[in-house]
Amino acid sequence: MGSLIQLSRKAYGISIIAIGIEQLYYGAINSTFFPDILGSFGGYRWIAYTWCILFILSGAAMLLNRKAYQVALVSAGVFLALDVLAQVPYYFATGPHNLLEWSAVVQESAWGGASLIFAGSFPAYSGGGTLIRRLGKLIPLGGLFFSIMLITYGTDHFLFAGLVSEMVPGWIPAHYFWTYFAGTALIGAGVAIIFRIRLQLVAQLVALMLFLWCLIIHIPTAIRGPLGPGGLELTRVLTIIGYIGVMLLLADSARKKDKMESKPAVAATRHAAPGQAQG
Repeated sequence: MGSLIQLSRKAYGISIIAIGIEQLYYGAINSTFFPDILGSFGGYRWIAYTWCILFILSGAAMLLNRKAYQVALVSAGVFLALDVLAQVPYYFATGPHNLLEWSAVVQESAWGGASLIFAGSFPAYSGGGTLIRRLGKLIPLGGLFFSIMLITYGTDHFLFAGLVSEMVPGWIPAHYFWTYFAGTALIGAGVAIIFRIRLQLVAQLVALMLFLWCLIIHIPTAIRGPLGPGGLELTRVLTIIGYIGVMLLLADSARKKDKMESKPAVAATRHAAPGQAQG
């Protein structure tokens, strides 16, 4: 199990590094992380390059386990702050937008949640400065922030069924059935994660679902056109790799928590009187 956890952490670190390199290639901050409003600013290129380098370094820290806990928390704080202070106001100001067009907002929420889940895969940590301790209190909300994306995208499967069904490969029959099935699965998984219903199993199933989608839909599409439009499909593949790792980390955290909660009950049963233990 320990090797799987290490591999899952590395998957998220690799995803961060790869997306940082991709942004560096285009010389721009991906709109998932910041609205496209700085392109005409004179110093934008230097801001973008600085962002990309920091992005890559943070992924390297997670990959190599060098202050990975602290880096993940800071990353989560940055993602969530940009989401609340930049993305949400931008979409309200430039609206109205339909739910599908809010994808950048929900994706950045998912990145923040993913980084919190990553941090939560480490043993309880009480050190660090005030910022780290405060950000550490957000770790239990990681699943919530991530599930916003699952529920939103699941809803999109129903609201934009025609568009989503076109993503299903032609060799798979019943496109609309799989569109609605996937939408139901996403919404159900998001709700289950928020309320911690069979969390270990649900997180494992989400990881499996993402893996299958990546294998069947996104990797073939990315191979056909890795750099267009705007590297979108390649970004999806890199993102899903990280999300798979994060879901496996969430499943393991749920397993450990369930195990810890079961210990007091087992101990109480062992120390109870014979009549009590059977009653």
